[in-house]
Amino acid sequence: MNTLSALTGERSDSKVAAVFERESTARAVAHRLRERLRLQPSQVQVVTPGDRHPGRKLEPEGQGIFRTIIVAHYKLGLAGLAVGAVVYAAMYVIGLDAVTQSPRLAGAVVIAYGGVFGLMAGGLVSLRPDHDPYIGKVQGALEAGRCAVVVHAFDSGQRDRAVEELAGQGGEPVRTL
Repeated sequence: MNTLSALTGERSDSKVAAVFERESTARAVAHRLRERLRLQPSQVQVVTPGDRHPGRKLEPEGQGIFRTIIVAHYKLGLAGLAVGAVVYAAMYVIGLDAVTQSPRLAGAVVIAYGGVFGLMAGGLVSLRPDHDPYIGKVQGALEAGRCAVVVHAFDSGQRDRAVEELAGQGGEPVRTL
């Protein structure tokens, strides 16, 4: 189950966090989560105000960020080129004058635009805007002296079960996609 995401190249695309007032509560909740959901210890972390590097617990795949940038741009760039080729073929079959009068130039331009849009989509995936609320909530809790339980789910099923468990334990979960 510990495989890399096809689009990002990360082991854990989905993350869930919930804030708790006391460290002892957070540790007890983390222990229950590991047992009930059969998660690995590295998948469930407790982040406390005393942690020297809380970012490593929030986003543990440091090399995964670079991998995400490369994989997302590569795959979405190629997908964009393919979409551009399909769009060019459709315009050629329809018989658009701009395409039929200069098919090579039109093909190069349309396919190149497809590639550029694919690379832009790769950039959006690399930015991971869905992680902002998750990181912001945990950082705000740490600044207020509270603790958080962070779950690095390997699939959407683990993510959804973690959200349910954390809510059931009195936490207010926030999750990524």
